[in-house]
Amino acid sequence: MMRNEICEMFGIEFPIFAFTHCRDVAAAVSRAGGMGVLGALAFSPEQLEIELKWIDEHVDGRPYGVDVVMPVKSVDRDAGLHDEKNLSKQLRDMIPSEHWDYVEKILSDHGVPPLPEEESDGSPLSEGVLGWTEATGSPLIDIALAHPISLLASALGPPPKEAIDRAHAQGVKVAALIGRVEQAVRDVQQGVDIIIAQGYEAGGHTGEVASMVLIPDVVDAVAPVPVLGAGGIGSGRQMAAAMALGAQGVWTGSIWLTTSESNTSDMVMDKLIGATSTDTVRSRALTGKPARQLRTAWTEAWEAPESPGTLPMPLQFILNSQAMRRVARVNNKELTGMPVGQIVSRMNRVRTCKDVIFEMVEEYIETVTNMGSVTAEVS
Repeated sequence: MMRNEICEMFGIEFPIFAFTHCRDVAAAVSRAGGMGVLGALAFSPEQLEIELKWIDEHVDGRPYGVDVVMPVKSVDRDAGLHDEKNLSKQLRDMIPSEHWDYVEKILSDHGVPPLPEEESDGSPLSEGVLGWTEATGSPLIDIALAHPISLLASALGPPPKEAIDRAHAQGVKVAALIGRVEQAVRDVQQGVDIIIAQGYEAGGHTGEVASMVLIPDVVDAVAPVPVLGAGGIGSGRQMAAAMALGAQGVWTGSIWLTTSESNTSDMVMDKLIGATSTDTVRSRALTGKPARQLRTAWTEAWEAPESPGTLPMPLQFILNSQAMRRVARVNNKELTGMPVGQIVSRMNRVRTCKDVIFEMVEEYIETVTNMGSVTAEVS
């Protein structure tokens, strides 16, 4: 068991946080002594309720968290769209016809046929809006805070002030992912308890500053608020490096995609295990904001000279969602991707979540011990 502020704050054995969209991974990490954090983005409020109830029953009383995404800047907020019932149609109508035509061209070039029939019921979830908007994200926060979570985390900016206050009233800590020092300062001023400094190497939405530079800058800027290091972390040596830079723990994500508990598809699993760090790209093709993911024919198409250019969030994700539903039907490997960080180069075998945790901790201890020996010899 490790002892520091973060471990004591949550009553966990190891300051290892695991972001995942898979409930089995979240529960397994918490049972192993870390903290699983379930990403709520892809779930409807009804489905999130089911997922969290399952975690409550399978986490053995260990703490866990929920991660939501409510961008500070998005098209729906700029346009003042708050009606969830009509949100999907309003957003789809904002997408230029040339972008729909370009999606059709990409899919046609790769032999992806149209869906046999429109399967959407018109809801934001089926239309690809998910929890990207204020109207669809707020209900997810309500569901999360109705469960015995220990942490409410938010990517792309802090949760709304009202949600932060509600979380604090329930004894729930609030964390926010950032990519720049000024974002960290802003979030602390909003009442965030923990800053997650996510470097350029990370999977998903990430900024332009690498972890080696970002973490110590953020630590200095927000002290004494604890900081978790994120981006390119999947081993004990990398964990030791983050904590040597001043982080109180680590926020990990990509490494859990290739665990045996993960719901990663066989095709994507094979692509991840065979990928190197240079097989990822930071692209707007997924959501409209820069997000690191596997390089695919889809990401390359949006960088091509004939591309009409990506759209702002959440419009680009609506395009992506519609296309990937069709891609998944025919298992097109060239177009199939996944948000993942440069740590994918070390994700070359399937392990259990428990093994990932224990191997990370063992290597961390070995690394710190070796560094101590070097220091002793120098002195």
